[in-house]
This record gives sequence, C-alpha cells and structure tokens, in this order.
Amino acid sequence: MTLATAPKMTFPTIDAGARIGHVHLKVADLQRALDFYCGVLGFSLTTTYPGAAFISAGGYHHHIGLNTWESKGGSPPPPGTTGLFHTAILYPTRKALADALARLIAAKIPLDGASDHGVSEALYLRDPDQNGVELYWDRPEAQWPKNPDGSLHMFTRRLDVDGLMKELER
Repeated sequence: MTLATAPKMTFPTIDAGARIGHVHLKVADLQRALDFYCGVLGFSLTTTYPGAAFISAGGYHHHIGLNTWESKGGSPPPPGTTGLFHTAILYPTRKALADALARLIAAKIPLDGASDHGVSEALYLRDPDQNGVELYWDRPEAQWPKNPDGSLHMFTRRLDVDGLMKELER
C-alpha cells in the first residue's frame, strides 16, 4: 500500500491559534553561530547557559536556541540524511526582508536561492553550521494567488532581488 492508495484518514485540525514558538539548533561553535544570528541577522542575545545561547527578536524570551551540548566541534550531517531542512524566519514587511538581504550582502554570505512563491518572497541560505535558513515575508492574504476554484495557487519563480533592494530607498 502506498500513500496514494491508502484509505483516506481524517484527523481533527489543530487550533488556528497554534504557532511554532522557537527552534533549537545544534551548532559546532556557539560564538560563530552568535556572530551569524546576532551579528549578521540582528537577533538579540537574551540569555546563556553553559554550552547554549538563546536569541530573539523584539524582546521575546527566545525564538532560536543554539547549543553545543551534543555537537561541539562537530560537522554537519551528510547530504542524503534526515534532519531539519530549514528554519524559516518571517519578517513583518518587504522592507525588513530587504534589510536582511543587505546585511547578507555586507557580510558576504551567499544565497542558495531567492524565490517568489506568490504568497511570499523568500531568501534561502546556510548558517555557519550548514543549517538551512529561509528569510521571508508574507504578502497580505488578499493578494495571495488563487486557482479558479478558490484554492491557493502557490508557485516558485525567480525573485526580483533588485526590486526587493529598492524597498530600502523608500
């Protein structure tokens, strides 16, 4: 039996107010990770424990936990293995995403990709431990593309990076 031929199961939906509160990443070098997440992306350090640091945006207790408890000096998992694909960081506006891109350019951090998904615009990159990172902003829901039947029509197109950077001129 495959997923396509399996009987359809129905489950109750999660409460619409549920959110992903934080992500906790294993890193090889705590200071190197802080240099990236705080120094480049602009998160603030909220607290530390032996072998761990917690960072946030806007004073929240933490959006990202970084630790070396099982990974100090370690290497990233090899390609073709399971694990986290990427952490997605949602920016409140297109201009804020443009600022993030300017920070990446200034720090000479290469992008893996930059996409327009119709509902959002996204930048894809790797942190110093090769964890995938997506930086994105959502378009207002009223602008999301729809199919003729009213369902969501997401896609992946090349992001107009120059147009994004022009947000900083406004």
